[in-house]
Amino acid sequence: MADLRERAVSNPREWRQALEALPTPHILQTWEWGAFKERRGWRAAHRLWEEGGTVRAAALVLTRRIGRLPAQVLYAPKGPVLDYGDLPLLARVLTDLEGLARRERALFVKIDPDVKADSPQGEHVVELLRRRGWRPSPEQVQFRNTLLLDLTPEPEEILARMKSKWRYNVRLAGRRGVRVRTGGLEDLPLLYRMYRETSRRDRFVIRPKSYYRDAWGSFIKAGMAQPLIAEVEGEPVAMVILFHFGRRAWYMYGASRALHRERMPNHLLQWEAIRWARARGCTVYDLWGAPDALDESDPMWGVYRFKQGFGARLVRHIGAYDYPTSRPFYWLYTAAAPRLLALMRWRHWRGQDVRAASEEGGPK
Repeated sequence: MADLRERAVSNPREWRQALEALPTPHILQTWEWGAFKERRGWRAAHRLWEEGGTVRAAALVLTRRIGRLPAQVLYAPKGPVLDYGDLPLLARVLTDLEGLARRERALFVKIDPDVKADSPQGEHVVELLRRRGWRPSPEQVQFRNTLLLDLTPEPEEILARMKSKWRYNVRLAGRRGVRVRTGGLEDLPLLYRMYRETSRRDRFVIRPKSYYRDAWGSFIKAGMAQPLIAEVEGEPVAMVILFHFGRRAWYMYGASRALHRERMPNHLLQWEAIRWARARGCTVYDLWGAPDALDESDPMWGVYRFKQGFGARLVRHIGAYDYPTSRPFYWLYTAAAPRLLALMRWRHWRGQDVRAASEEGGPK
């Protein structure tokens, strides 16, 4: 690793090219995601590790102050991006991230890469993290687990791999007049109305309209997100918003109205999303989110069963890890912050017939 060199990147095109050259680059490590988070109060830094002119690793690192406290946190969402089978490379990147956290006088730096937990590679990565003083984070910002669908087979084979009831419902929706169209920027108000209606019916908290107008709109403009809208006789009844980068598509947001649910619009909508992603060269469809424990009492059990019915397989990841620069202050933050956040949420939602869900379905 003597020839490995770390440097900052300030050019969006260079960052995209570097990220695409690495294994399994994530949408949350893109330049566009960093720019979006900067508009929401974070500061974005783009770090590359090169060896002999070849990009070996990359990390979009977000920095934010903790309220009014004289402290800040660092976070590499779904990063860093590198070959996690190369432990010496990982060790070098961790060394640099740890040093960055100390220089920035951050309370801690958080990472949550998509490394499979139930694998020898995952075990080696976790062992290395623990040996260096990284700790499993009490705050899992993104979903720890997900469901992945292989898009490399022909569409007929993908359809055949679905559970029979799901395959039946896909065809039923078409027979009963459900049609799916692509959406655009002009549909943002409609998308938010459907999302808000879903949140009220299913009783989960969502962010203000301005957040989604920015998150959805900026990625649609960049050609990295695509809404799909299911309609019955011209009436919108359901929607999904797909994000895509490299060879992967992510089903990050979805909503459905109470209208015409007996026509199974959500099944056809997911099938068209699968076809859309495959037609654009994606080889993996990430259905974004699964329960930590496969238990019918879990609030996400119904969502998990719906996603699994399309033939997707559950993938467990190691989850988020934190590197504290000061163990006493880190302990104070992790012990006190959840109570403070719970109080703030209670005060915000007091008097409203809404309960907070552990996850709203999209990235943070």
